Amino acid sequence: MAATEGTTEGTTEGNSGDGIDRIGIELEDVALCYRLAKQGGRSIKEFAIGILTGGLHYEKLWALDGLSFRIQRGETVGIVGPNGAGKSTLLKVIARVLKPTRGTVRVNGLIAPLLELGTGFDLELTGIENIYLNALLLGHSKAEIAERLDEIVSFSGLGDFIRSPIRSYSTGMVARLAFSIATAWIPDLLLLDEVFAVGDASFLTRCERRLGRFHDAGVTIVLVSHSPYAVQGNCARCLWLHHGRIVDDGPTEEVLARYGDAAMRDATGGEPV
Repeated sequence: MAATEGTTEGTTEGNSGDGIDRIGIELEDVALCYRLAKQGGRSIKEFAIGILTGGLHYEKLWALDGLSFRIQRGETVGIVGPNGAGKSTLLKVIARVLKPTRGTVRVNGLIAPLLELGTGFDLELTGIENIYLNALLLGHSKAEIAERLDEIVSFSGLGDFIRSPIRSYSTGMVARLAFSIATAWIPDLLLLDEVFAVGDASFLTRCERRLGRFHDAGVTIVLVSHSPYAVQGNCARCLWLHHGRIVDDGPTEEVLARYGDAAMRDATGGEPV
């Protein structure tokens, strides 16, 4: 996934690593804006007429607004914030799923994204078939997948369910399979969105052990989670997002304490952040 570094606005780019080989991720004034239709047409026909006649009006929603930060290679960084803060959107921008409206994203190395549950899966295919499908989408060859197949199945702990269609899986089973595929190879950058929200205690323990080995191997890890315990246990650094902006960035324990205090004030009727 490496590419030549550039500075074009509204882009996501890779680097060869020359001169800045210690930087895993760098964002410069990154913003992402959605246009939302304000006119509440009662039917598709009315909506189409509004488009054709220019009578449809839009409002802007800034999901991300002016984000600038660097993550060094080998860092494990947590991202926290309330629902709608822009956490998952930020991961999608880093993973090149979404293109920013403004700013530049530079990423060094191969990315293994584990974003929304079920992304890259076909519900009608079996677990085995989805391993091949998902891993191919991540850039691995059929020979590489066949070589790691037994390991993926074993780590997932799905047993005989691995030959059943994904539509018969529980949410936790889908999460286990997705994590097993994404982490079967050691990437340069691992993006994780709420992987600790599902799954039993035994599997979560195995996940944390694997993340520990990845960190020791120098993998850059970005973890989005609503669980302060998951962030505290895995991340030395934490970013706190609110309304698409960075409120705080620093040592995890300190950021989580301030974030928790703000959330408590908000919940008890105090001034929200």
